[in-house]
Amino acid sequence: MRRSMVALVGLVLTTGVAALVLGVSAGTAGQAVPFKAAFIYVGPHNDGGWSQAHDAGRLYVQKHLGSKVLTTYKENVPEGPAVSQVIDSLVRDGNKIIFATSFGFQGAMAQAAKKYPDVKFEMATGTAQSKNMSEYFGAGEDAIYLSGMAAGAATKAGTVGYVVPFAIPEVIRHANAFTMGVQAMHPGAKVKLVWTNSWFDPAKEKKAAESLKAAGADVIGQNVDSPAAGQYAESVGIPWVGYDSNAKKFAPKQWLTAAVYDWGPYYLKRIEAAMNGTWKTGFYYGSIKDGMIKLAPFGPRVSAETKAAIAAKQSALVKGSFYEFAGPLYDQSGKLRVKEGQKLTVKQLYAMDWLVKGVVGSAKG
Repeated sequence: MRRSMVALVGLVLTTGVAALVLGVSAGTAGQAVPFKAAFIYVGPHNDGGWSQAHDAGRLYVQKHLGSKVLTTYKENVPEGPAVSQVIDSLVRDGNKIIFATSFGFQGAMAQAAKKYPDVKFEMATGTAQSKNMSEYFGAGEDAIYLSGMAAGAATKAGTVGYVVPFAIPEVIRHANAFTMGVQAMHPGAKVKLVWTNSWFDPAKEKKAAESLKAAGADVIGQNVDSPAAGQYAESVGIPWVGYDSNAKKFAPKQWLTAAVYDWGPYYLKRIEAAMNGTWKTGFYYGSIKDGMIKLAPFGPRVSAETKAAIAAKQSALVKGSFYEFAGPLYDQSGKLRVKEGQKLTVKQLYAMDWLVKGVVGSAKG
């Protein structure tokens, strides 16, 4: 970054958690004190997936606001007591808005919002709101459905593997969307789940991919954070669908595509609002239409015919003429869950605890 100020990069260890601060020096006399904003990640900032996508959003803010803002991130924060300690340290350091980016951080964030009424709190993927705590996410299921179409077109055996972290509504609806996308291109196909019970664990993710291939899957997809499953897919020559970030470089020959999130514009808007006093609590659910949700570039194994089918379906999603969670929808046992003519609301998606017909695995993890 070419600026007259000297960039500060410091690495701090707090309760075993790595933190990086990026910003500017005090500069000349009269220089305005930068507004402090912090981000909490469950994995490494460069995990190739979820946390990296959020960190790209942080960097977007830093680039656009320059010396007006000082951003901090803390990575590898475990979902538990450490979260409250991390939040306390961020508040002590003067951060005025804190973004937490993993579902398991919600309890600590809600408590902190009560404890620190003058600080703004933003929670990704959760449901709790208060006067100074807001919720945000995006309809990742729409792009996940589209990525499932790429997987469905690629499978010859009719069995696709899907590596999943925790059995919570977010992951269940994503697994359902992926499965329905697969079936749109390969009717009758099955999607087999393997739960890792971790958002980021490359060793577990690789082992899950190995077991899925051994069980007959000839395409691998994922809802976890690292590219380990993709690196395994590349090594054995089977197609891979990623998640969160464009991870094509990890499997250049086998990459199909991925649902990705563009967090930057939202982060910029919310930080600017906190800076100018217009910030208000709320619930934001981004979409393909508003640009938060996107599909990563296609890999070499995606045919022109498949690309055209995905483009048509994406257009229908944007126009509202198609919605993947519209009835009739049946669960694994064949029970009708969504009647014809009905559509699940976002609130219902946030409570989803059942898997659609064609998924092999348990909704309980």
